[in-house]
Amino acid sequence: MKFNTRKHVKPPDLSPSGALMGGVLMEWIDEEASIFVICQLNNNKVVTKYMSEVEFVSPAYRGDIIEIGCELTSVGRTSVTLKCLVRVKGTETVIVTIDKIVFVNMDGNGRSKPHGLTMEMIKQSIQQ
Repeated sequence: MKFNTRKHVKPPDLSPSGALMGGVLMEWIDEEASIFVICQLNNNKVVTKYMSEVEFVSPAYRGDIIEIGCELTSVGRTSVTLKCLVRVKGTETVIVTIDKIVFVNMDGNGRSKPHGLTMEMIKQSIQQ
């Protein structure tokens, strides 16, 4: 799994209990995962269609640097599916795991559009 994004947990990101707020983390995950897909499909018109159960394993706190990693798991005709792992940099303590996030490639009219790529094609572009 590649960890392409790091975020610094700052006071505005915290819940009243002093831990990173789940909604803030979900926003960061959706943004990173969609950027990952946009880069692979070379199309900035993608939408998040589905996200499986989100398992919050450990909290993150003020001052932590967290890493968000995405990995391609499958490719459909119009979709791309990833899994995601979020951890604390340095300790590698797992904060969140998501087994399945599905994105759909869209055309200019907001309709799903075949992307014409295979799993192998996308994996090769990731390695470059």
